[in-house]
Amino acid sequence: MPDALPRPAPRRRLLVSGLLLGAGTAGAVDEIVFHQLLHWHHFYDRASGAAGLVSDGLLHAGTFSAAVAGLALLADARRRGPFTAVLWWGAVLTGAGAFQVWDGLVHHKLLRLHQVRYGVDLTGYDVAWVLPGVALLAAGVLLLLRARGRPVPRP
Repeated sequence: MPDALPRPAPRRRLLVSGLLLGAGTAGAVDEIVFHQLLHWHHFYDRASGAAGLVSDGLLHAGTFSAAVAGLALLADARRRGPFTAVLWWGAVLTGAGAFQVWDGLVHHKLLRLHQVRYGVDLTGYDVAWVLPGVALLAAGVLLLLRARGRPVPRP
């Protein structure tokens, strides 16, 4: 019987876990707060209301799936080896920040799938949307750089 393929290092699983959970959580917060509670926009606003609701459902399914996959990978990584909190939290913040910046710059400005809000001057909203994402992204990258130089703790 052939040997099983080597399993990825827990460090890589922690990184992917955090990125997925961070992006999934940021997307879910966006969906719940701005799409459902405030009714400011849908994921895709360039069509009928029904298409916007369907796009919101697809976004919600994707963000929920990413968060669940991130948690599953976290559990698996914890089972396989040591937990490096700085690495994992750095990945979570990086994933959340990357989602927010991508949404604000690519979805809102480049592709114009939707805007933060309609019928208002967007400048303040755009800044308030992207800057927290940049801050999360920067904090996450700093933690990842800090974790890079740390040895993996022994179980």
